Amino acid sequence: MSVMKNRAVLRWLVPVTAGVAVIGGGAAVGTFAAGADPALPPRSAAQLLEDLRTSRLDGLSGTVVQRADLGLPPIAALAGQATGNDLAGLVSGTHTLRVWYGGEDRQRLALVDTLGEQDILRNGRDVWTWNSRENTATHRTLPADAPDRATVPATPADAADRALEAIDPTTAVTVGRTATVAGRDAYELVLTPRDKASLVHQVRIALDAKEHVPLRLQVLADGQDEPAFQVAFTQVDFRTPEADQFRFNPPPGVKVTEATEDERPGPAGKRFDRKDAEKPDVRTVGTGWTTVVVAKIGDAATGDGAKPGADAPDAQMLAQVLGDLPKVSGDWGSGRLLSGKLFSVLLTDDGRVIAGLVTPERLYEAAKG
Repeated sequence: MSVMKNRAVLRWLVPVTAGVAVIGGGAAVGTFAAGADPALPPRSAAQLLEDLRTSRLDGLSGTVVQRADLGLPPIAALAGQATGNDLAGLVSGTHTLRVWYGGEDRQRLALVDTLGEQDILRNGRDVWTWNSRENTATHRTLPADAPDRATVPATPADAADRALEAIDPTTAVTVGRTATVAGRDAYELVLTPRDKASLVHQVRIALDAKEHVPLRLQVLADGQDEPAFQVAFTQVDFRTPEADQFRFNPPPGVKVTEATEDERPGPAGKRFDRKDAEKPDVRTVGTGWTTVVVAKIGDAATGDGAKPGADAPDAQMLAQVLGDLPKVSGDWGSGRLLSGKLFSVLLTDDGRVIAGLVTPERLYEAAKG
């Protein structure tokens, strides 16, 4: 597959030139700074983006370490408990994952910690999840028209693809210093939002100098020198893994649950029927790095009281977490605010969730609309 799925960004950056392209009234595409170490042939940012677009990834395996320091309260661990899925806790702390990629319909991800392992595998239309601690597994058969795309985004390439979606004339795209990642030489693309309302200062993407595959992605928050979020290979092999890596053989005694097309796994082995779920009213405000998502999810979004009929300890846990968030108010109304180094989330008393990689003030503006 092409590593960069979203080719729309190229409309801002083509035709590709070896020099500097001017976008949105400023020099948005810079050239490689000479004298960096390791020494690599000069490449402009536009050339590196073209390398991404034309690269082909047939397979890889490796170890990925993800670090997140978002300045959040301990809500991530509670989210993992409420969903029954350790992968929900990836928004905080440091995590080590093993990844295998054998094509757009064959992927495997293993989250390993001191207490066990949680795997997600896709092999054609078969998707398995397995939790070694509980010795439980869920099998799901994808519909025949399911898109051929990664089931579980977990690599620097997955993260880079989402970052590149934000490229527009408000983004300065330059080339940073070269680097060595997982023992391989790499160029570095630097994306810098121009809008000061964005909490993202820079996104740095290290690209393998030979394979043109993202090896590392770092997100720096405004005013911070160290990445608030980083995902990077510590070891990578670009050979296609053996087919056996994508076959799930249930271990002895495992409890297997068969999920239907309308069901998804829930906490503690519960399952929710998608057709019974209310579809939220979602819209977006703005573009690029300062896009704000507004979702209407019903009353009592701030957790000042659980919804009538909420039976869960999960609902009570969520209400407790939300109830600990600071109260805010203004001419837009009132609610509670969750803020971190990279994003802000406003939960209004009238049942809206407003979120973005922006300052709280930008959320308040959207709340008035």
